[in-house]
Amino acid sequence: MLKDDVKHMLDKLPADCSIEDIQYTLYVRSKIEKGQKDIEEGNLLTQDEVKARLDKWLNKNKQ
Repeated sequence: MLKDDVKHMLDKLPADCSIEDIQYTLYVRSKIEKGQKDIEEGNLLTQDEVKARLDKWLNKNKQ
């Protein structure tokens, strides 16, 4: 259950953590879960596709 998972995550954080620490931890967790879902659904890029996208983006920003 998500609520129990969040409680467990909060218990693992230091007692003096900030709201920003909690937000960041939740943000990272959501990104990891999205990545795992993408993997399960086959929403992946090959290394060559990633390189092509990076080259296009890097060259676009040089102009």
